[in-house]
Amino acid sequence: MEQQRRAVVVGAGIGGLTAAVALHRRGWQVTVLERAAGLAPVGAGIGLAPNAQRALDAVGLGDRVRALSAWQGDGGMRTPGGRWLARTDAKAAAARFGGPLVLLHRATLVEILTSALPEGVVRTGAAATVTDFGDDDRPARVTVADTGTGTRGELEAELVLGADGIHSATRRALFPGHPGPRYSGTTTWRVVVPAPARPFAPHETWGAGRLWGSQPLKDGRVYAYAMAVAPAGAHAPDDEKAELLRLFGDWHHPVPEILAGVAPDRILRHDVHHLPDPLPAFHRGRVALLGDAAHAMMPSLGQGGNQAIEDAVVLAHHAGTAPGFQPGRALAAYTADRLPRTTAIVRRAARTGALTMLSARPAVVLRDTAVSAVSRFGPGLALRGFDGICDWRPPVDPVPRSGHDPSRVS
Repeated sequence: MEQQRRAVVVGAGIGGLTAAVALHRRGWQVTVLERAAGLAPVGAGIGLAPNAQRALDAVGLGDRVRALSAWQGDGGMRTPGGRWLARTDAKAAAARFGGPLVLLHRATLVEILTSALPEGVVRTGAAATVTDFGDDDRPARVTVADTGTGTRGELEAELVLGADGIHSATRRALFPGHPGPRYSGTTTWRVVVPAPARPFAPHETWGAGRLWGSQPLKDGRVYAYAMAVAPAGAHAPDDEKAELLRLFGDWHHPVPEILAGVAPDRILRHDVHHLPDPLPAFHRGRVALLGDAAHAMMPSLGQGGNQAIEDAVVLAHHAGTAPGFQPGRALAAYTADRLPRTTAIVRRAARTGALTMLSARPAVVLRDTAVSAVSRFGPGLALRGFDGICDWRPPVDPVPRSGHDPSRVS
């Protein structure tokens, strides 16, 4: 009888946890190693498009995610003064892509994923370093340091997944000659606050070198995000709330009301880095990369986490359940499936990000005029930009979901 195969996942973000669930369901013995002391993300929401939901269906979690999410309703794009540039049609989007966009807090998604794993699979405060990539004839090796006690140990595994984010040490070890992440020229802020008293429609508002989005969550709170052109490493001279008030305080409702409800110490600010230069592969030996470690992208398409979830399900599909795991063949198939797709989306996200961050007034006027003109032709033309992204389907049969109609928006 073949010994149960072992997988080590480095990083307990959304992609790493999804991969752990997918491999566990296929009979792998999984260990997830997370450097941080805990798993609770603060102040951030995530939108899951139909492509990511179908991947979650494949691991039996899609229905639970939808049950705890807000289904995005009609909204659109606006100017800072409140004028609508374009209206979105949620039903048209759901019909085109086979389901709605849903939004939930990242902490909720993390809880859903971890609850699908056995007790003890996720180890926090565990800094992992891949010391041997392995090959078809020998396992990979990972050194683990307990950040609390300082003790060290080593794990062997038939498969190691580097899901350790944009500044991935696993990626640097696999491809030391790659130039790595590049600063996009923009920084982002994210907050989750109680909903304002006055209702509002979901929106994304484009200004000159600035952007704001407000999205209701199911629990009565609002997830808001902002982006602006800024030097790398810049910080507010006082605090980030004051900076947001300077940049967005005079924008249309509900932006001022949301800012009024923000506690300064609950604002997340991060510079946006991405990987415009694709990696030569997403694997080496028995080690594979996924998520931001493999293909970090600008947030302008809202696909970063979605693509990490896709990666996880595709990787588990190729890793398989049958005896006789062949890492070279399986991981080469994973790279062949994922590298072309994610490279194209990284490039599309960069182009869209450059459009949203235009600063010169003539360019902003031209951009807004073009968006308005496109919107007059109906939702189909605007939605076309997500063709080939949101209509993706996983290479496995999804778990049956009795009674769920993904094209129905409530």
